[in-house]
Amino acid sequence: MTSDTSRPSDPARPSRAAGTTRPRFADFARRAEEFDAEPDPAADEPRPVKTPGKNTRGSDDQPVVIKTLHVGSGDPLLLLHGFMLSPHCWEQTATLLGSHCEVFAPALAGHWGGPEVTGEVVDIAALADEVERQLDEMGWRTCHIAGNSLGAWVGVELARRDRARTLTLIAPIGGWKKLSLTRLRVALKFLSLVPLAHLGRKVAGFTARNPVARRVALFVVAKNPTAVSRRDAVATITAALHCRAMMPLIRGSLRTPVPGDLARLKTPVRLLLAEYDRFIPNRVYARRYLAELPESADRILVNRVGHVPMLEAPDRIATLIAEHVYASRNRLRAV
Repeated sequence: MTSDTSRPSDPARPSRAAGTTRPRFADFARRAEEFDAEPDPAADEPRPVKTPGKNTRGSDDQPVVIKTLHVGSGDPLLLLHGFMLSPHCWEQTATLLGSHCEVFAPALAGHWGGPEVTGEVVDIAALADEVERQLDEMGWRTCHIAGNSLGAWVGVELARRDRARTLTLIAPIGGWKKLSLTRLRVALKFLSLVPLAHLGRKVAGFTARNPVARRVALFVVAKNPTAVSRRDAVATITAALHCRAMMPLIRGSLRTPVPGDLARLKTPVRLLLAEYDRFIPNRVYARRYLAELPESADRILVNRVGHVPMLEAPDRIATLIAEHVYASRNRLRAV
């Protein structure tokens, strides 16, 4: 497994065919550096959207709900957020990718801004069904898919339905066996968030205003909470407090069939693991993905980030996704 974007040379792998060239990403990397180095004076101004739903920010203490984030032009790219989050976590990464791709990031069903859910159990298939419906409305028969955590598991399901051109899995969950102790431990971790969410709703204003409270709240998803901007931190906390499908998804996590043989995925896959993933540590929860994904899949450790790396390193995550998209455009497998 490589670290960040580096790839060790491997004489056992075939070399690139003569006459082909590796996609150039110099201008993309430069844009990413500029994004971090120069504050955008219009960052708080409304941004244009192409689909129903708002893609705007309120004040830092009052983030505006986002039903769908839809920006840019180019190859179709679907971004899927994790459990209890919302499209807000993709905003910076989507802005960078928007110069190369048409980016669509919907709120998952039962999450803040997403469609309502019915029943006491919500499983991965139900989440994927709703995303598929949205893709059909947009006329996207296939698209590039990048998902984080729960969104990565949904991405695997969509790939099995032949909707993915490429698949980027970022700190994915679902890497356990049926009725395993590992699966039970994840469910217990989810359950531990329930009382915190109830408490958080009562002191939401304090959490948003107090920097110490924000850092504590972000400890699970970020390696260094201070690296997350205030407005991203507030949006992340607000999304978690407005997740309506928390208990149905926890029940679903115990009943949902685990992903089938990952080696059978036909689409090019890139696996990004967070070095400091406190929620689903790699040594336990990444084993199945590392072992079963096709040999051709990228396996990359993203340094110095937590479970939701887009919050701490949006430029690096954008670059890693863009590389995978552009490699497939030139019919090169990312290896």
